[in-house]
Formats: sequence, structure tokens, C-alpha cells
Amino acid sequence: MNAAAEPLLRVEELRVEFPTEDGVVHAVDGISYQLAQGATLGIVGESGSGKTVSSLTTMGLARAQGARISGRILFDGRDLLSLSEAEMRAIRGNDIAMIFQDPLSSLHPFYKVGSQLAEAVRAHRDASRAQALARAVELLGLVGIPDPARRAQEYPHEFSGGMRQRAMIAMALANDPKLLIADEPTTALDVTVQAQILALMERLQRELGMAIVIITHDLGVVAEMADYIAVMYAGRIVESASAELIFSRPQHPYTWGLLRSIPTLAGPREQELAPIPGSPPSLIRRPSGCHFHPRCPFARPEHAVIEPTLEPVPQEPGHRVACLLSVQERRRLWSELNAGPGAARAQQAGPGAARAQRAGPGAAQAQRAGPAAGKAGQ
Repeated sequence: MNAAAEPLLRVEELRVEFPTEDGVVHAVDGISYQLAQGATLGIVGESGSGKTVSSLTTMGLARAQGARISGRILFDGRDLLSLSEAEMRAIRGNDIAMIFQDPLSSLHPFYKVGSQLAEAVRAHRDASRAQALARAVELLGLVGIPDPARRAQEYPHEFSGGMRQRAMIAMALANDPKLLIADEPTTALDVTVQAQILALMERLQRELGMAIVIITHDLGVVAEMADYIAVMYAGRIVESASAELIFSRPQHPYTWGLLRSIPTLAGPREQELAPIPGSPPSLIRRPSGCHFHPRCPFARPEHAVIEPTLEPVPQEPGHRVACLLSVQERRRLWSELNAGPGAARAQQAGPGAARAQRAGPGAAQAQRAGPAAGKAGQ
């Protein structure tokens, strides 16, 4: 991150726990990261890794669920966790906006899209109904919806999936937020529409200068878009670095698994993927030691006892990893994995993945597989 200026968002030792009848759910377990104005952070991990809960907490939405929260979330120098609900309402949807995973359930089916956008405007601005509706039409045009004046008078069910997602982006941008959180913004969309939505977010970011946190399980989605990436597993960040370092010199076996499980269009059709074995752990009864050790093919007996901490990677500024293997061993293992068939397929990904190939074979494979490949080929 840029050390010269205070980051827009700084999360410090954030912990979020949910008491249940079965035990305490450790949804977020001591994560820290920061994000500069105008930058993009990708938070990546499987379902249940704590990605969404961390961002819902930033929005102040985890409080209503009876969560036990500790740590600090500094936004523009203010600790969001110390603010009252009224103060959070003034920030939520105004300075910080969020695009939720399912646009259909996020839009009210009984109200026209333009009316819902106008309501978002009037919640934070002193605007008449006519002014708010005019702003709604302007926003729909901004996100690329054709004939926005007519579309503003339609209901959500009359929009396609891609158009509903664009409408959600328009709603998030209604008050020119400084920070946009996008929770799996492309999951329910086909590949072509995914690429269009990501390209739209990048264009709006350049025009408006806002910071973006994009939450996804797919490294292919963030291969081109993210400046920085945090990989989460079992409520913790296990690796964080610039996108270039994550794709060219990943240090954690879980990150390797995410990279190697991405399908590509290159290579023989019968080539099988290399999925991560097993399932994500329970956040109530987490494994001892390194939480990833039951699924890690490189785990040693002591890894079930010793708990790793996030440590800097030597000679790689900004790169941090929580792994008990030595740096030399991790580099050797990744080099051997890259020398296998998966790396050969990635290197043959073609000119559309030129940027990723410069970063490393893993990145080329991810870009070719994800929606970013559609943008790179345009």
C-alpha cells in the first residue's frame, strides 16, 4: 500500500464471533488490511472463509445479528466500530456502498427500479422527488443501461440478470461513495456479462476515483482488476500481497490450490483439474494448529500443533504469508508445481493473457479462465 498517505480504510485485528446453540462461530479471526483511495483490493477464498462477514461488519450490518466484534475499522480516520447506529446510517450508502451478491433479492419486486434508486438518493440528499428521479435516470445511463428514462419506469423482473446487477451498481453509486464493496458481483452471471460488469466497475472507478473491495471465490475475477489480494481461509488472512506477487510467486499452499483449480481453454480436453481436497472446516470446531493442515498435501505432523502467524516474505515488500513451511521450501514447491502440466497449459493461454504471462504462469491461467480474459481480448 502507499505509505506516503493515510489509507482510506484500515482494518486492524478484526474479530467477529456469533454465539449459537452449537457453539461460537469464529467468522473472522484477527484480520488486518488497508486500502488506499482509488485502489482495488480483492478478498478471495472459498464459501465460509469470512469474506462477506468482514465487509458486512465494515458496513455496520453485523451488529443486528448479535455478533461479538473487536478490533478497529478505521475509515477516513474514524473508527466505524465506535460509531452509533445513527452515525453509521449517515455513512452507509453515502460514503461506503455495497453491491450484494444477488441483485434480484436486493431489489424490491413491488417498486419500480427508478423509484428505488430515487429513494437511495433522497436518503442522504436534500432533493425533491423529481430531482431524485432525474438522478436515478442519470445513474442508469451512467452504468450503461439503454433508454434509461423508460427503464427507470420498469420493475426488477423486467430487467435481465446483467441489467439488475447494473441497477445495483447504480444504486451503490447514487451518492458518490468513497468506498465500494462488491460481494460476488458476477457469480450469477454468464461469462460475457461478467466481463462487462467488471469492465464497468473499472471504468467507474477511474472516473469517480473511489476505492473498491471485491469479494470473490474466483482468482480469475480479480486477475486483472485487483491491485492487492488477500486470501482468506477459516476466518483468517493466510496470504496477502500485490496481485502481481500473488500470481507470480504465491507462498501459501491454499493459494496454490486456488490457482491450480482454475479451468483453462488451452490444453487437452481430457486434462483434469487439480481441486483442493476435502471441505472447508467448521468455524465452530476449527482444526488445531494450522487450520489448513487437514487439506494440505505438504503438511507435517507439527503443523497440527503449531499455529502459524502472518509473517513478511523476505525480499518481497508487502508480501505476507501464514505458513509453517520455510521460505526456501515454499519457493521450491511452487517451482515444481509450475513445471507440471498446469503451468504448460497456462503458458499457452495466448495473447489475450499477455499481462498475466508477464506476472507468471499461474496468473496467465487465472486470467484465461476468468472474466478478465474477455476484457483482455477486447
